[in-house]
Amino acid sequence: MRLLMADDAPFAPEPGATIGDEQIDALYASSDPVLRLNFVATLDGAATGADGVSGSINSEADHRGFAAMRRAADVLLVGAGTVRAEEYGPARTPMVVVSRRGHRPESVRGKDGVVLATTRASGAVEDEATWLCGEDEVDLGAVVERARAAFGPHVLCEGGPTLAAELVTTGLVDELGLSWTPHLVGGGRQAHPRILDGADVDVDLTCRHLLEEDGTLLGLWRVSARTR
Repeated sequence: MRLLMADDAPFAPEPGATIGDEQIDALYASSDPVLRLNFVATLDGAATGADGVSGSINSEADHRGFAAMRRAADVLLVGAGTVRAEEYGPARTPMVVVSRRGHRPESVRGKDGVVLATTRASGAVEDEATWLCGEDEVDLGAVVERARAAFGPHVLCEGGPTLAAELVTTGLVDELGLSWTPHLVGGGRQAHPRILDGADVDVDLTCRHLLEEDGTLLGLWRVSARTR
């Protein structure tokens, strides 16, 4: 993988140099509390492929970035719809699944290391694997606070676009890890949402690094201005 630029690399960056997994891990590591979004998108901005999931648009290079971000994270935060669509299973990293209605996806039901975060209105019963955060809507700030207290300060959100948009809107997001893969899918936004799907936002970011491999670009940006 080629390093195109790195604003605050923990090693001496040489633009155009080839780097390995150890340096990629160093670029995605963080010693500070952080909530990072991780997405892949086509060059025309779609967050899903023709089959409606992201797996059909990713690449080996995107997978390397994805794996590095997972290794850096203390806990994963994922919307229940994404867990179902992408057929998530349990991961080595603890996972918090967000569902307003309290529906625990079948693929992670009863699995160790998976917590459901839902509302009191859902009728779910609070226990160590079920957190009630909010009355009728999930209080994402409370979810993130509990996730950090239970698992650690580095939270990685892997979508979907609705959950990501809500996190940005509430000012909880610190960083965005985004890969562009060399695909075009066309179609409309309803079939192929962008990485954020929800309320309008106005947020500025600054680039921390850019990497490239076989036509896939991997970037990491830090939020520099909150929603106004």
